[in-house]
Amino acid sequence: MITRQEALDYHFKGKPGKIEVTSTKPCKTQLDLSLAYTPGVAEPCKEIQKNPADVYKYTAKGNLVGVVTNGTAVLGLGNIGAAAGKPVMEGKGVLFKRFADIDVFDIELDTEDPDEVIKACQLLEPTFGGINLEDIKGPECFYIEEELKKSLNIPVFHDDQHGTAIISAAALLNALEIVGKNIEDIRVVYSGAGAAGIACAKLYCSLGVKHENLLMVDSKGVMYDGRGDTYNKYKAEFVRKTDCRSLEDAMKEADVFVGVSIKDLVSKKMVKSMAKDPIIFAMANPDPEIMYPDAVDARKDVIMATGRSDFPNQVNNVLGFPFIFRGALDVYATAINEEMKVAAVKALANLAKEEVPEEVARAYGADHFKFGREYLIPKPFDQRILTWEAAAVAKAAIDSGVAQRELDMEEYKESLVNRIGHGRSLMRVINNKAKANPKSIVFPEGNSSRVLRAAHIIKSEGIGQPIVLGNRENIKAVAAEYEIELDGIKVVDPVTSEKRQHYGQMYYDKRCRRGMSLDRAIWTMRDRTYYGIAMLEAGDCDAVLSGVTSDYPTTIRPALEIIDLAEGMTRVSGMFAMIQKDNVYMFADTTVNMDPTAEELADIAICSAGVAKRFNITPRVAMLSFSNFGSARSPQSDKVARATRIVKEKAPDLIVEGEMQADTALMPEYLTKRYPFSQLKKAANVFVFPDLNSGNIAYKLVQRLGGADAVGPILMGLSKPVHVLHPTLGVNEIVDMAGIAVVDAQNS
Repeated sequence: MITRQEALDYHFKGKPGKIEVTSTKPCKTQLDLSLAYTPGVAEPCKEIQKNPADVYKYTAKGNLVGVVTNGTAVLGLGNIGAAAGKPVMEGKGVLFKRFADIDVFDIELDTEDPDEVIKACQLLEPTFGGINLEDIKGPECFYIEEELKKSLNIPVFHDDQHGTAIISAAALLNALEIVGKNIEDIRVVYSGAGAAGIACAKLYCSLGVKHENLLMVDSKGVMYDGRGDTYNKYKAEFVRKTDCRSLEDAMKEADVFVGVSIKDLVSKKMVKSMAKDPIIFAMANPDPEIMYPDAVDARKDVIMATGRSDFPNQVNNVLGFPFIFRGALDVYATAINEEMKVAAVKALANLAKEEVPEEVARAYGADHFKFGREYLIPKPFDQRILTWEAAAVAKAAIDSGVAQRELDMEEYKESLVNRIGHGRSLMRVINNKAKANPKSIVFPEGNSSRVLRAAHIIKSEGIGQPIVLGNRENIKAVAAEYEIELDGIKVVDPVTSEKRQHYGQMYYDKRCRRGMSLDRAIWTMRDRTYYGIAMLEAGDCDAVLSGVTSDYPTTIRPALEIIDLAEGMTRVSGMFAMIQKDNVYMFADTTVNMDPTAEELADIAICSAGVAKRFNITPRVAMLSFSNFGSARSPQSDKVARATRIVKEKAPDLIVEGEMQADTALMPEYLTKRYPFSQLKKAANVFVFPDLNSGNIAYKLVQRLGGADAVGPILMGLSKPVHVLHPTLGVNEIVDMAGIAVVDAQNS
C-alpha cells in the first residue's frame, strides 16, 4: 500500500503536478521563432481560414482531447469541487499519453450548472479533437453528454458511464463463452442505478441481453413498477413489473450480478442463491460489493471480476478510453457511437483469447496468463490493445458513417505499432521478412519455459520452425506445468539421438589435431549446445539460439569450435541494436573482442552495416575514439583512423567516417561546419567502438540510464547463424532474436 506522504510527494516534488506542455518543433534559433510565431504562423492560419478541415493538418487538434469536469463526482471522493478534482484530471491525461500517445488539456469548470458545462464545451470545440467528460454526477452527466452529442461535431465520451460498461461487457462475453450460456437467456441484476449502472445495462442489451431479463436495484431497493417513486427518464427505462423488492430477492437464480454501487452489499448467502456458474462483477471501488475470497468461498463455480488489481479480472477503464479516442481521432470521427463501443468490446474480448506476452505476466508478478475463468480480459500493460482496439474502433467509425477520413486498415495498424515505439515496428519488419521464408531454428535449452513459450509463438506466427533439445519427458512436464502447446514443435534428445555418432565424428574431424579424441567428441555431443551447433554445421537446421540458462562463453565456445568464419572475416564479433522510441542505433563490438586490431575493427564495421541493412536501416557508420580526425594523436586513435581507411577500401559505397568522438557523430550540423570533408551528413546510426571496454560499458549505460531496448547480442562473422540469448531476455525478446536468426539464415 502507498502512504499518504508518498502520494503527496509524488505530486509535489520536482515540477508540481504530473503534466507539462512540450514543443514538437525546434525552437532554438531566430528562424525557428519566426516560423513558430510571427510572421510564419500566419500562413497556416490563412490556409485554415480557407479550408477549416486543414486545422487537422496544421495544428495538434487531431491528437488533442479535453478532459472536462466540474468536480461533482470525483472518484470515491464525491462532490469535492473543480480545483480539488484537478489532480485526477491530470492523471487522466497521463493515462491518455502513456497508453495511446494522445495529448490532453484538463479543463476544470467551477460550476454545478449543467448548461454552463455544455456551453463551455461548445465554445471550446475548435480546440479539441474530442472531449472526455469526467467525474460529473448523475443525472446531470446524462443530460450534458446528450446535449453535447447533438451540438458538437467532435466525439464526446463520458468515461464514467461507458468505460466501465465496455470493459465489463468484454468480460461478460468471455465469461458466458466459458460457462456455455447464451446472452439472450441470462438474467442480470444491477446494483447501482447511476451513470455506470445505466450505461452497463444499455450496452449489455445492445449485445443481446433481453430487457425483460434484467432487474436494477438502487439505494431504495429493486426499481419496480408501483414503488411510488418519480424516476428520472434515465432510470425509468429499467423499471420492471416484479415481486422482487430487495437485492437478495433479485439475486435468486440470477446468472449475472453487476455491481457499481457500494461495498459489502452482497453476502455469501446471496451468491449461493444464484444460478449455476454465476458471474459476479463487483466493481465498487476501492472495496467491491463482495470481496473476491468470500465469493469464491461461497461458490467454487463462480466467475468474478472486480475493479481491483489484486484480484483476477480487473475491470479497469484504462482498457477503453485511450484506445477508443485513438481510433476516433485518427479518422476525424464526429462522434463515438454504439457501433464503435461494440467494436471496442469485441476487440478486447477477442484479444483475451490470444497468447499473452510474457512481459505482461511479469508486470503483474505472474508466470503466465491464459484465457479462462481468471483471465477474461487483457491486462492494461498489454501493448497489443492499441492495435486491436483502436483499429476496431476506427473501422467501426468508417463503416457507420461518422468518420471524415478513410484509412487503409493494414497501414493504420502499422502506424499504431509505430506509436508504441519505432523498435516494435522495426521488429515487425524483421519478423515479416522471416515469415516470407521461415527457417528451422534450434533451441538447445528446451527445458526452459521461456524458450518453450517462445517456440510456440514462433511456430504459431509462422516466423520459423522451432526445434527444441532436451529430455522429452522433462520438456513435456515443463510444457504441462506452464500450459504451453507443443504441437508442431520438434523435440530432439541428444542423449538418445541416432545422429550423435555422426555429429561426434564431424566434430572429431574438425578438432582431432587440437587434442580431441573420437570417444570424447561423441560424448561431447550429449551436450545440447554442442549438439545444436553440430546440427547447424551438418545442415540439419538453419540457425541456433542459446544462452537463456547458461553464460556467454558456454554458448559461443561450441560455435567457434564447429562453425567456420564467413568468407573474408578474421574474427567473430557481437553487436546490440539499441532501440529508442524514434531511433535505432547499432553498437559493436560489445561482447567478444577485447582489443581488436585495425583490420578487425574494419571487419566489425562492415558486418555491423550488413546487420543494419537487414533491419531496413541505411547504415551511417562512425568509427569512435576520443579524437576527432587527428585532434589527439595516440596509438589508440591512430588504430581507429587506420580501420576507417580499411573500411573505405573494402566497402567504398558504405557511408563511414572516423576517427571521431561519439557526440560529434550525433551532431551533423557541427560536423558539416567543422569538418566539411566528412561523409556523414546525417547523425550516425552504427557505432564501432575501439575496444570491448568502451562498447560494453556504452551499451549498458544507454540501456539502463537512457531507457533504450537492447536487442541482441547478435553474433557477426560466422558463416552460419548462431546467436546468444542473454539470460535476462523475456519471451518476446527471444521471439525477436528468432526473427533476426531466420533473416540471417535467409541471407546465408
